[in-house]
Amino acid sequence: MQLQINTDQSLKVHESEASQLRQIVESSLGRFEEYITRVEMHLSDENANKGGQDDKRCVLEARLEGYKPVAVSHVAGSLTLAVEGAAGKLARSIDSDVGRRTAVRRHRTDPVPGETEVKPE
Repeated sequence: MQLQINTDQSLKVHESEASQLRQIVESSLGRFEEYITRVEMHLSDENANKGGQDDKRCVLEARLEGYKPVAVSHVAGSLTLAVEGAAGKLARSIDSDVGRRTAVRRHRTDPVPGETEVKPE
């Protein structure tokens, strides 16, 4: 899974912090790795240099094979909390989408109840 991190002009993310943020996303989305081709992380500070509570925003956009892109956002007091919140939301969203489509595919291949199956000889 490819993970790209983008920040706004007011944020400076050092490599050690970027590595920690990548690890959060990868651990949350690891079970969906076969579906995900790329994840884009957009980090921003809504108040820029003014400070304040809950001003860090993380937007995660996942590109899934055979699915439309899925995007979520979360606002928190730190980048770590914002990424954790967004990663949790994205995992639930992907789980819902993939689960729903998998169930539809399984349903289509199941035999109709009460119908006898004809086996070729």
